[in-house]
Amino acid sequence: MRLIALALIAAVPLTAAAAEYERPLESVKGYIARADAVDGKIGAILRRDPTALDQAKAADRRSRMHGMPPRLNGRAILIKDNIDVVGMPNTGGSLALKDNFPRRDAPLVARLRDAGVVILGKTNLSEWANIRSSDSVSGWSAVGGQTRNPYDLGRSPCGSSSGSGAAVAAGLAWAAIGTETDGSITCPASVNGLVGLKPTVGLVPRTGVILISASQDTAGPMTTSVEDAADLLTAMAGSDPADPATKDADAHKRNYALGLSPDALKGQRIGVMRYAAGFHTETDAAFEAALKVLESQGAILVDIKEFPNRSEAGNSELTVLLTELKVGMADYLATTDPAKVQVRSLADVIAFNKAHAAEEMGLFGQDLFEQAEKTGGLKDPDYLKAKATADKVARGGLDKLLADNEVVALVGPTLGPSWMIDPVLGDRYVGGGAGNAAAVAGYPHLTVPMGLVRGLPVGLSFVGPKWSEATLLNLGYAYEQASKARMAPKL
Repeated sequence: MRLIALALIAAVPLTAAAAEYERPLESVKGYIARADAVDGKIGAILRRDPTALDQAKAADRRSRMHGMPPRLNGRAILIKDNIDVVGMPNTGGSLALKDNFPRRDAPLVARLRDAGVVILGKTNLSEWANIRSSDSVSGWSAVGGQTRNPYDLGRSPCGSSSGSGAAVAAGLAWAAIGTETDGSITCPASVNGLVGLKPTVGLVPRTGVILISASQDTAGPMTTSVEDAADLLTAMAGSDPADPATKDADAHKRNYALGLSPDALKGQRIGVMRYAAGFHTETDAAFEAALKVLESQGAILVDIKEFPNRSEAGNSELTVLLTELKVGMADYLATTDPAKVQVRSLADVIAFNKAHAAEEMGLFGQDLFEQAEKTGGLKDPDYLKAKATADKVARGGLDKLLADNEVVALVGPTLGPSWMIDPVLGDRYVGGGAGNAAAVAGYPHLTVPMGLVRGLPVGLSFVGPKWSEATLLNLGYAYEQASKARMAPKL
């Protein structure tokens, strides 16, 4: 029925259904005005794209030329500042890259442009995607300062896609793109009341992205609805010859918005990650209410009390991340203009931070960078052992849980509500066990708003096997439509 309806709409020029696509310029001006009014309090947008209005005018022309322009035509989005976008520096939040102007868009950005989106600018992030220090403060970078949670300006937006989450929650853009190694999309989406999707590693190309880990990093959408996330994923997904991890992406990508159904939960067996709950009474209560919604929509819930040996994956993960960080940073820096970017290695960045300590290290140090610099490369036995352990426990463990319990997906609370920003004690996450194994395994993880705890958002996580984005989005859509749990902040 949805396919037929879309075909009929597309055949009728300038119908009411197309009205939302007719005024991109007006929409973009509205987002710019909104940012002018409130972002001074939030600090989500790092820099504006000077061509945004020109992009919007082009989208207006496409709207007039076509009765039903592409679904993303004129949609105003923001891009995390560790992704290459022509015309704006890509800094990772570090002053060492303040003059790093990419020669070309990252492929995922080029695909979004081809789909008609308007890029409003770049968002602040936790500097170097929260990998510089074990005591880092989410949402802070030397380039952008501190981003704040729009639900409570004294609380953390989480990270590392802090600005992306805060901006969309505050209505500064229709959507944003974040990146995740472990929690960097799903955590800020959860605490900012958003839908956030970390895709299967290899579905979306990472060329032109400042990576921490080739094993775990991926970009993904952060939106106010599941359908919007599906549309963005459809545009971004696909193989890229420059990113070997994406070699199978073309065989698995699809139009993720087609087929979304409010009845998708009916008859589906879903595993309940009891091992990922129990960390906060009020979040647990919201989770139990979410489970009742799932059951009311026909889902068959299967309690899963344990994830065998999952701590082993977490213990091995850091060795993998630090080893791959050193290699990946050198690879990215090699693509930059040496006349404008003086740092060429992790060792150079460490030295830069020491030389500019007043600006770079006033809040926290760089102990993780220093540990990473001591790693021995991708052939080091310690790395290979850690990688094998992480793969076996996380990927093998998730596959076994899904198969043994005959479930299509797992659900759990994404994590607890946001915490106070604290430069002395750093981040204080509450919970977060629902997504760690998926991050280590490179499997997809979707978070959807689950409601408020004392006025602060919490999210419901859906985790599935490799390439199961369509299933997770469909389950999340059905839950979203039944629960209507998202509530915007009162700014």
